[in-house]
Amino acid sequence: MKTAIALRHIHFEDAGNLETVLSGQGYELHYLDPALDDLGDGARADLLLVLGAPIGVDDEQIYPFLERELSVVRERLSAGRPLLGICLGAQLIARALGAKVQPMGVKEIGFSPLILTPEGRASALAAVGDTPVLHWHGDQFDIPPGTLKLASTPVCANQAFALGRKVLGLQFHLEAEVRKLERWLVGHACEIGQAGIDPRALRAEAGHVQVRLSNAAHAVFNTWLRNLDA
Repeated sequence: MKTAIALRHIHFEDAGNLETVLSGQGYELHYLDPALDDLGDGARADLLLVLGAPIGVDDEQIYPFLERELSVVRERLSAGRPLLGICLGAQLIARALGAKVQPMGVKEIGFSPLILTPEGRASALAAVGDTPVLHWHGDQFDIPPGTLKLASTPVCANQAFALGRKVLGLQFHLEAEVRKLERWLVGHACEIGQAGIDPRALRAEAGHVQVRLSNAAHAVFNTWLRNLDA
């Protein structure tokens, strides 16, 4: 089987919807904790996923493991190996490619649709259409040089980019299984409280989009993974 390594910073922010898709396409998924584990396998895997976390890409003085993680991302980019970054993961890829990552000044937390660029509508993200996706961040990346901008929202101008077929950066959480959103509401209780967001509203939104969003997520990831071998 092909190997997929996911760098997971928080237990409940896992590969989610990607797990069944990866299994169906012949990947064996393993998790590494960037704060504790040797990340060497991440550089060698057939596919590397870098997941989200409530810290910033420039926080390496506070969280030194970010330097090692950024080094692995750079190694994957230099080698042209398949790489998917989500939230912090996408921000790390953007930084490795020379783009700026900075606070937006507001939190984008909740469900809303993407605005796809023409390049986005021609990409795997086309399967999302107008389906609301989960946003949960306060930073945003600039679009790295040499990549294609794929999506935006009214709150965040840069939501996704691609470098060829093998590198994809997503600011939003298409991987998140909405049926397990309660783990996010508990794990990020302080953040949503400080942002003045009612978890009951997020829970209600999740119930409305759960099936539609799950189907869209599976379609996007299946298409992107198949295109790796195109």
